[in-house]
Amino acid sequence: MKTESVRIQWKMGAPRKSKVGLYQDLVIGHPGFWALFKYEWVQFLSTNVPGALGLWLRSRLYPKLLKRCGRGVVFGLNTILRHPHKIELGDNVVIDDNCLLDAKGTDNTGIKIGDNAFVGRNSILSCKNGDIVLGDRVNIGFNCEVFSGSRVEVGAGTLLAAYTYLIGGDHVADLDEDIVHSGSTSHGITVGENAWFGAGAKVLDGVKIGAHSIIGAGALVTKDIPAYSIAVGLPAKVIRDRREGKSS
Repeated sequence: MKTESVRIQWKMGAPRKSKVGLYQDLVIGHPGFWALFKYEWVQFLSTNVPGALGLWLRSRLYPKLLKRCGRGVVFGLNTILRHPHKIELGDNVVIDDNCLLDAKGTDNTGIKIGDNAFVGRNSILSCKNGDIVLGDRVNIGFNCEVFSGSRVEVGAGTLLAAYTYLIGGDHVADLDEDIVHSGSTSHGITVGENAWFGAGAKVLDGVKIGAHSIIGAGALVTKDIPAYSIAVGLPAKVIRDRREGKSS
């Protein structure tokens, strides 16, 4: 389990740091004029450019900010990168319009996305000093969020339908403190390969979901789900094994 006594935003920004310094801490992840100039230059020239020209500019300029960028990667309109030097993308990854890839942290590895993955429009991959690992062919629908305060890993071929949330962290409930000052904990989330999450499913911190499982639309997963399970409800309960009735 990973525990933080203060919010990462406050930890990274020293009390007397300038606004530019705070911006570099929270968004760019590197100090110094050159890091600031390069990030701002890429964003200004390409982030909000529409059409084919914008796609071409982002395909040429965004990789200059990333730790690794494979072949054939597509960045949609208004794709936002934070701490981009800790973001790795495989081949043929598609990041749709208005997505946020935020690898923020002081000592984390960041975000790693495998080959042929898709991140749908308006979706957020958000690190709070944690790591996010998406396997090959992972498909994330629109308006989803994957949040990590330690490590969230999604196996190859997994599908997250629209409005699915993987919430890899929690707040400390201290009656003597405001909740925003009480710190946070994270056990992480692990999802096996070829799982399927219906629209609006939510997975809470500390959960492991086995390979080939199906999580029903709107389900709230609070406990581990075995492989090949079908789970539905609030909280989610296993109703069937997918292998039942299949001929050998």
